Amino acid sequence: MIRWGLCCIFREEPIKFRRTTARYLSKLSPNERMNYISDICLHNANSLLEALKFCRLNGINAFRVNSQILPLKTHPQLGYAIEALPQFNEIVKTFKKCGTFCRRNDMRLSFHPDQFILLSSPNPEVTRRSIADLRYQAEVAKWVNADVINIHAGGVYGDKDRALQRLVRGIRSLPENIRRRLTLENDDRLYTPGDMLPICKKLKITLVYELHQHRCLPDGLSIKDATQQVMKTWNREPLFHISSPLQPWENGNNRNHHDYINFKDFPVFWLNLDITIEVEAKAKELAVLKLMREIDIKQNKLSK
Repeated sequence: MIRWGLCCIFREEPIKFRRTTARYLSKLSPNERMNYISDICLHNANSLLEALKFCRLNGINAFRVNSQILPLKTHPQLGYAIEALPQFNEIVKTFKKCGTFCRRNDMRLSFHPDQFILLSSPNPEVTRRSIADLRYQAEVAKWVNADVINIHAGGVYGDKDRALQRLVRGIRSLPENIRRRLTLENDDRLYTPGDMLPICKKLKITLVYELHQHRCLPDGLSIKDATQQVMKTWNREPLFHISSPLQPWENGNNRNHHDYINFKDFPVFWLNLDITIEVEAKAKELAVLKLMREIDIKQNKLSK
C-alpha cells in the first residue's frame, strides 16, 4: 500500500510557514530579534499541526517538514538556542503535539535539509556547519516523530572517490540521533543509485530513491532493479520521490519539475509495494491529490 507524501508547503490551502532573512534580523535589537524569531517559530509549529490535519483529512499520510521551520537557527551570527526564545515552552509543546498527532494517525514526517548541507566538502568549516544544522533538525525531528533526515552526497570536487570517502567519514562522525534518521539520495548530476548503494550498504543507512533524477542521470540499473536494491537498504517503510519534467523528456533539459505528475512517469509495479512516495511537484497538494485520484482509477481497472 502506498503512503502519499506532500512536500513542505501548499499551493492553495491557506496554511503558510513564515521565514525571515539575516538582513532583516540584523536590523533588529537583540531583544526585538528574539521576540520576532519566537513568534515565527510558534507560528510555524501551529502551521505544521494544521498541515498534518489537512493531510490526514485528505488521505495524505506523509509530510516533508520545511528545513527552515526554525528559521536561521544555526546562522553563524544570528543563530539562537531554542531555549532562549520567549515562547520556548509553547513552541516545543506545539511541535510535540504534532508528534502525538502523527503517532495516533499513523502519519510519517521527514526532513530534507537545504542543498548547502554537505558532508563531502573538502572544507572542514562547511562540514562543521552542516553537522550543526543536522543537529537542529534532529532535535525537531524527535519532537515531531520524524524518522527521515534526507541529504544528497554533494559535489565531487574534482575527485569523486575522495569526495565519497569524506562523505563516509562525515556520516560516521554524526551523533546517533542523526545517524538513525539519516538517508542519502541519488541526484540528477553527479551521484546515481549505483554510486550511493555501496555507501548505504557499507554504513548501514538507507537510500531514498529519486526516480526522476535517476531518469535524468541513468547508470545502467533499470527502475525495477534500482527499486529492489534500494528497498533492501531499509529496515522500515522505504521512502521514494517522484516528479515529472517541466518539458517533455525528448526536449533534453528534464531537471525542472512540472506542476503535476504525468501518470506515464509512475511505475505501475510500485502499486504492489508498501512504500512512502513524496510527490515533488509545484502544484503541491493539488498534484498529490490528482495523482492519488489517477492511481485509484488505475487500481480499479486492474481489479476488474
